[in-house]
Amino acid sequence: MKFTQPAADNPIDQLKVVGHAYDRLDGPLKVAGQARYAYEQHEVASNQLYGAIVAAGIGHGRILDIDTRYAMAAPGVEAVITGRTAGKLDVGEFYVAKALAVDAVEHYHQAVAVVVAGSLEQAREGAARVRVRYMRQPGAFELKRAKFDDKAPTGSPDSHIGDFERAFAASPVQVDATYDTPDQSHSMMEPHATVAAWRGGRLIVWTSIQIVSWGLRDLAKIFGLPQDRIRIVSPFIGGGFGGKATVLSDAVLAALAARHCGRPVKLALERHTMVNNTTHRPATHQRVRLGADREGRLQAIGHQSWSGNLPGGPAERCTIPTASLYAGANRLTQTRLGRLDMPEGNAMRAPGEAPGLMALEVAMDELAEKLHLDPVELRIRNDTAVDPTSGKRFGTRHFVDCLRTGAERFGWHRRRTAPRQWIEGDDYVGFGVASAIRGNNVTNSAARVRLRRNGTLLVETDMTDIGTGSYTIIGQTAAEMLGLPLERVEVRLGDSTFPRASGSLGQRGANSSTSGTYAACARLRDTLCATAGLDPARATFADGFVSEGDRRVALSALARRGEVVVEDGIEFDQARGGLAHQTFGAHFCEVRVNRATGEARVTRMLAVCAAGRILNPKTARSQVIGAMTMGLGAALMESLAVDPRLGLFVNHDLASYEVPVHADIIEQEVIFIDHLDPHSSPMKAQGVSELGISGVAAAVANAVYNACGARVRSYPVTIEKILPHLPEPT
Repeated sequence: MKFTQPAADNPIDQLKVVGHAYDRLDGPLKVAGQARYAYEQHEVASNQLYGAIVAAGIGHGRILDIDTRYAMAAPGVEAVITGRTAGKLDVGEFYVAKALAVDAVEHYHQAVAVVVAGSLEQAREGAARVRVRYMRQPGAFELKRAKFDDKAPTGSPDSHIGDFERAFAASPVQVDATYDTPDQSHSMMEPHATVAAWRGGRLIVWTSIQIVSWGLRDLAKIFGLPQDRIRIVSPFIGGGFGGKATVLSDAVLAALAARHCGRPVKLALERHTMVNNTTHRPATHQRVRLGADREGRLQAIGHQSWSGNLPGGPAERCTIPTASLYAGANRLTQTRLGRLDMPEGNAMRAPGEAPGLMALEVAMDELAEKLHLDPVELRIRNDTAVDPTSGKRFGTRHFVDCLRTGAERFGWHRRRTAPRQWIEGDDYVGFGVASAIRGNNVTNSAARVRLRRNGTLLVETDMTDIGTGSYTIIGQTAAEMLGLPLERVEVRLGDSTFPRASGSLGQRGANSSTSGTYAACARLRDTLCATAGLDPARATFADGFVSEGDRRVALSALARRGEVVVEDGIEFDQARGGLAHQTFGAHFCEVRVNRATGEARVTRMLAVCAAGRILNPKTARSQVIGAMTMGLGAALMESLAVDPRLGLFVNHDLASYEVPVHADIIEQEVIFIDHLDPHSSPMKAQGVSELGISGVAAAVANAVYNACGARVRSYPVTIEKILPHLPEPT
């Protein structure tokens, strides 16, 4: 099915199942401990061995020698594989770091060997016995030490619209400030883990991965295999946030070890190696310049960003939201990428938008203060119906609705205009606001649907569920299309033998994968109508029957001679009407700052999101409150600490890398603006998951300033950065 025209009325619009707050279909399995994650795939391959990596103890340099004799003498050790004995290993198309170092060490904790043994304990003991001699070399381990090349590709082209420098210089009200965001860790609960087996020259991996088709592509490239000789199975994933987009060292080394030993191998990265051995959100340095007239209308918008990475790795594209969020005739955006000898920086929830808005939305708050203008009103005054960079009209833009609805529901009128004016007990109280924007992207997706003899429906697609509710919304889509109750639909996900879907990344999974299911079910409806002799244009599917006029046929009767199987998918016209496709939102936050200690506590958070049709309000809300929590962490606590001597993140566990816990979350509310987007997909939906984090950290930082006067431009906003701004105790 090709999606080339705006969606007309279709069966999804019945909203008998879609749009309702169903519990997650996979929920009972997870709470009962019956959902098998990658490392728990014990029965899929018998006689499994265990793998453990030997992680590099330097940040940059060369491997002189690896002594494996002592390790091989350890009880239960079957093999020690190094880069020099592994054979050729390529790299995939998304991540650039090598899974196994050969002669050169690219980053700290890069695997230099993998030890395989009969038990996990034996594998770990064997890994501890491997002796590696290095020649340490100087490396660039901090962003300020990175070597920048203005010609290095960043994936985010510079833009020059109008005459920014002249317009900024002529603006009567200006902001010119720099902002720093730190390296951050995905910190998903489930580690990167894989079980790998070779059968008749074919590789099968049971792994934790967000996009199955990417993993298939990358394993084929890494091992030099045709894709049809590889199978990936990933039914459940315990969090990813972009850090499991495709295969990383666990999958590559498990597959390598299984091939070497001739037996299945199970390998999981330990928590401390997950931080330095996989990917992270890279640190950024940003400069934002805003020039406005006396009424607060932007005349000049400039946003420049610097980040670092391994050679070939991507830049953090912080200027993406600035390109489309506010009106302004004169614009400048620049993204620069430097060389670092640190673990790879790559996608983490809302890459670009999340750290970019941490700067832009604080700058907007600073501009509002200089204008003596309410921060919500400033944002409303700079709304635009046309994307100011591309010149395209937005498919939908309910940005102002989000701001006004949020301000009313949050009680924004109670906000004090100046810091330290609202005191309750030992605390200063402040409100903060920030805008949210995130691209509404889609990817071609397909599904296979089977109507069984008993009238139940099976949906198969390689879409993944990373705790987001994919099982449920895909089931709801199929149930709506075939007129079945949700309990009569079974959904199977995460297997590369199933039709290819979008996978879970970039806020495109829900809209794309349900659209693929829609297409497959539409084809099944046509097939069933042809079998029953009914006109598909006039037929209705409800209560397990298909009807036209006085004729009514049970679906089970149409599958009596054997299950009816069809496969189809959605192919999107990427232009989608030549419109600009974005989602919009607004975040409001209340913060209390202790007047003596400077401790900041978030007491209320509100997210207002305009994201098209909400397929399941319960799972969508869960996505947004999780994203809000991540944004709170980025604002107040999350930061990977770099040892500039050795080139590693020293706080590489959940004891020293602080993330929000239940005690940090007092009250969270989510509001969805009721609207449809027929230009987006046949579901008339958009993405919402990453919209929930975009802008949150800035709203918290703005609330801290409103509470106590501490304008912190270097995240996270911690006590030691707040205290100097507090008045001396009286």
